[in-house]
Amino acid sequence: MNAFDAAGIYVWLDLDTFNTTIIQTAPTWTEEQFLVFTQVMDAFHSFDNLAGFWIGNEVINTAIGSPSAPYIKAALADMKAYMAAKNYRTIPIGYSAADIAELRPELQNYLACGDPTQSIDFFGLNSYEWCGDATYQTSGYSNLQAMSQGYNLPIFFSETGCIIPRARTFADQAAIFGTDMIETWSGAIIYEWVEETNDYGLVTYPGGGIYTGAPNPIQPDFENLASQWAAINPPGVAEADYSPSFSAPACPAATAGGWQVDGAPAVPSLGPAVVSKVAAGNFVPVTTPSSPPSTATSEGMGTIYMILLSAAIPHICHE
Repeated sequence: MNAFDAAGIYVWLDLDTFNTTIIQTAPTWTEEQFLVFTQVMDAFHSFDNLAGFWIGNEVINTAIGSPSAPYIKAALADMKAYMAAKNYRTIPIGYSAADIAELRPELQNYLACGDPTQSIDFFGLNSYEWCGDATYQTSGYSNLQAMSQGYNLPIFFSETGCIIPRARTFADQAAIFGTDMIETWSGAIIYEWVEETNDYGLVTYPGGGIYTGAPNPIQPDFENLASQWAAINPPGVAEADYSPSFSAPACPAATAGGWQVDGAPAVPSLGPAVVSKVAAGNFVPVTTPSSPPSTATSEGMGTIYMILLSAAIPHICHE
């Protein structure tokens, strides 16, 4: 974190781990999960270049996964209460969503609606709709823009960068940071920094290692992205001029064949008694942590999101 700070890099960090992420097919929010989330917060809250926490990344990754959404809000409620109980600085907590057409815009609205102590502070969307020679209209970005207008929270692309076909042009950056979307969307994180078996990387490292030695840009993708960013000059907003005026959206009703959470049902949070005891350091869970369910995947867990601030444009890569 200190090395990142010296380089002007801000970090968004997952609170969940391989053993504690909420699983949509069998959602839980337990004392064991909560304790590990608090340990992550304890370890990182003091770093000035920690820009925010993720409560989860693609917890819901299918159209039938929405019943797990109240568990995401339960985690939000307890982690926000824990942060307050520990007198930590107010660190934003958000969610990074899979781009599921059947759940738009219900998921983004549900996570922002209702009690602010149970709501996200920012919303990230992992979208790979803009591929090859697509345009603002044909890519579907115009639909994403329409569904986000009037949203009361910062919303941005937490993953983007389609690899079909190669080479990647990153043409969506001009739309995201241009007049089509800049008044609504707060930028984009490119997926991803280092090359892995999925071929989304922008750099490799000597000998196939990771983070050892000087990175080697993968061309022409790396230069294409650099060129896109060099040509973009989005207007900034001074903090003194920022005056939010939008209200939180209404909690969405259930829909046929899509969103299955009706309104704002009670969330299964652990409650203030457990939070207070954990914050005071005198709480022992009833059971011991277990291995993750077999349906768990590595997607998004243990992820660090980094933003490198350079001049007026956010140069962002996801790793």
